[in-house]
Amino acid sequence: MQVSDVIKVVSPDIFERPIYAGNAIQTVQTTDAILGSCAKRLLRVADPKLTTARIIISGGRSLGSAENFTQLLAPVADQLGAAIGAPRAAVDAGYAPNDWQVGQTGKVVAPDLYIAVGISGAIQHLAGMKDSKVIVAINKDLDAPIFQVADYGLAADLFEVLPHLQQQLATVAVV
Repeated sequence: MQVSDVIKVVSPDIFERPIYAGNAIQTVQTTDAILGSCAKRLLRVADPKLTTARIIISGGRSLGSAENFTQLLAPVADQLGAAIGAPRAAVDAGYAPNDWQVGQTGKVVAPDLYIAVGISGAIQHLAGMKDSKVIVAINKDLDAPIFQVADYGLAADLFEVLPHLQQQLATVAVV
């Protein structure tokens, strides 16, 4: 069974998640023994907090689903020891929990490294991450505003880049 948008782990099989646009909290229990990487992240206490993380990898609405956050973004975040963020559009679409929102109506962050994956660079999002020391943008749209603030940019399809990045990171130690 899929349990998405988990914001709190009550026990290894009981989770809390927001419903009704975050106006209520639902407690759900799963009987499945296999947990996705986002749920595993929440079960560990060592994951970096978004506002204090040295590295943040944020995924935009172009990831297309909460499952892609879990399957594509979370493994890279785990390998980098990074917190996961998202712009408001991805949160509003239900792809990421409210706690991950970076921007004018979310959290303001200033990590050493901010990786924006599939994020266009709306002004509201930029307001929350513009003080990052190094900004890396991955977006297939060469005209995306994120490239104007990025220190490094890769114009490529995130669905090709993230698996390749995950594979490459598996061969090196990140400190």
